[in-house]
Amino acid sequence: MLNNKEYLNKIFQSNKPLIIYKTIGGYDVYTDFKEKITLNSKNFKNFLNKKTLQSKSPIKELNCYVGFFGFQLLCENIKIKIPKQQSLNFYPGLVYKPQTIIKIRKNIVIKSLLKNFRQLQTSKYENKYFYQKKFNLNLDESKYSNLFKHFSKKIKLGETYQIKICQTYSNKSNIDAVNFFWKLMSINESPESFLIRDKDYSIISCSPETLIEKKKDVIITKPIAGTLNRTKKMTKKFANNFFKKNEKESKEHNMIVDMERNDLSRICNTGTVKINKLKTVEQYRDLYHYVTEIKGKLKKHITNHDIISAMMPGGSVIGCPKINTIKLLNGREKLNRNIYTGSFGYINANGDMRFNIIIRSILNYKKRAEISAASGVVIDSKPKREYKENYIKAKSLLDLFKT
Repeated sequence: MLNNKEYLNKIFQSNKPLIIYKTIGGYDVYTDFKEKITLNSKNFKNFLNKKTLQSKSPIKELNCYVGFFGFQLLCENIKIKIPKQQSLNFYPGLVYKPQTIIKIRKNIVIKSLLKNFRQLQTSKYENKYFYQKKFNLNLDESKYSNLFKHFSKKIKLGETYQIKICQTYSNKSNIDAVNFFWKLMSINESPESFLIRDKDYSIISCSPETLIEKKKDVIITKPIAGTLNRTKKMTKKFANNFFKKNEKESKEHNMIVDMERNDLSRICNTGTVKINKLKTVEQYRDLYHYVTEIKGKLKKHITNHDIISAMMPGGSVIGCPKINTIKLLNGREKLNRNIYTGSFGYINANGDMRFNIIIRSILNYKKRAEISAASGVVIDSKPKREYKENYIKAKSLLDLFKT
């Protein structure tokens, strides 16, 4: 019989659907899915408020649904319609009910509801992996500058104060998702990293941003607002001084923090929304981020749907004010965002949940790979700097295709 490590490696080498999620001290691998639910605007509320509560299991770690909500689904949930766009017709959202969890820590521990979970059944069909090194970009510098000018006018008119213009890199690829994920983790492991591998698609992510972390009646969000290109000689102390002294970055950060506090205040008791950690610097391979942690205590009778509707889409990757800015973006973006600025995570049957914002991610679907990035435009932004920032944010993912 295979030991736990051998069995895990065999799963990785197979084409079996699985999810890997970064957690404190390691990774959780979910597989043997009992249910797979395609979410849409008609069943979303019912799933959040009723279906998740029925997820009873004798193994507490499996008492959950794990999956993602796409950007368009989250917009439709708060009654924002998206005009017709170029689209891959990707899933609006998908959630999975796992029956096996493999905990990768110092040791590998497997818990399963199935007695025969080690009997690995794989398809005879073999994936033919390939990938291109070059990417097409939907907005070159000229197109980006024109869109930048358009939104700068909107800022001057007071229709928005900050707006995040999305750029998408794409090529023809059918990638080995598990191999790409571990390569990415070796160079840019992030707190909200995850992988979904299914039969017809994969998502590989090194997302750094936690949107919702809820335990009992306490909810935390950690908005990121502020990016600095990291060089080899640059220190964390230097980055901290840069953010503190840079008026634009500070104003932008304060604006997003205030917006996230406002979102939390809609679902939390008056006076309980507090800054837990103010303006800390997080270090990644190619950049530094400016992060604040906000905490609140939920009102009684707040539902899962109430929480998701208040917090999603995450404001830090849209702009401010959130609703009007989403409408401005949707009116000008010609390419569907798919997963980008959507959310991935889990909901337990007891109501606890954890969700990120899907950024720094690769979507591989229909033999096409997509990587999207966005930077915040405010009144004194410069188009060349913001254009370059988008590339910096996508770089660790783009580099995977060069090796």
